[in-house]
Amino acid sequence: MRLIACFSGLALLVLATWMLWGGAWELRFTGAGAAEGLADAGRWAWLAGIGLLAADLVLPVPGTLVMSALGFLYGPAVGGLAAAVGSMLSGLCGYGIGRVIGEKAARKLLGDRDFEKGRILFAAGGTWWIALSRALPILPEALSCTAGLVRMPFARFLAALACGSLPVGFLFAWIGAAGQVAPGWAMVLSMLVPAILWFIARRVA
Repeated sequence: MRLIACFSGLALLVLATWMLWGGAWELRFTGAGAAEGLADAGRWAWLAGIGLLAADLVLPVPGTLVMSALGFLYGPAVGGLAAAVGSMLSGLCGYGIGRVIGEKAARKLLGDRDFEKGRILFAAGGTWWIALSRALPILPEALSCTAGLVRMPFARFLAALACGSLPVGFLFAWIGAAGQVAPGWAMVLSMLVPAILWFIARRVA
């Protein structure tokens, strides 16, 4: 199935980036080092954090550590907002890259049959994947690009992206503000809360 092959290829591309350059980035952004790195940007640290999170699409940025650093520097409210904005920008960039490839080219790449299957899939269950994946490595980037490629309705993508990015951003910023290392329950909440928000968003819509 070409759709699966395309998604797997995108995921492997992101994984290859992590394998090639991830070590150096992890040394720079670990624990307090992430906050110190952002603090070097002075009053523009919040913008640097947003930029790093957005760049997670192509660079091996440990997103949750950057989110926590934003919380450490600015508190759970302002830091959480910056973290959520950065996460959403990353998702929107991925979606945009997928959309830049014209539908004709996308159909040629995937085949008409897989293209239609992908469009149906991402218009339904794919929204759950996008909402639930924002705290995970690799998957968010591949999912966002694939969603754009198969022309997932933008409003639906944006709603799912927000349902995932907002709780994840504020949660890890709160952890950073509290000076804690992200525990296992934080990861559970970062997936549970988006699921609840998306369920509510679907009922309201």
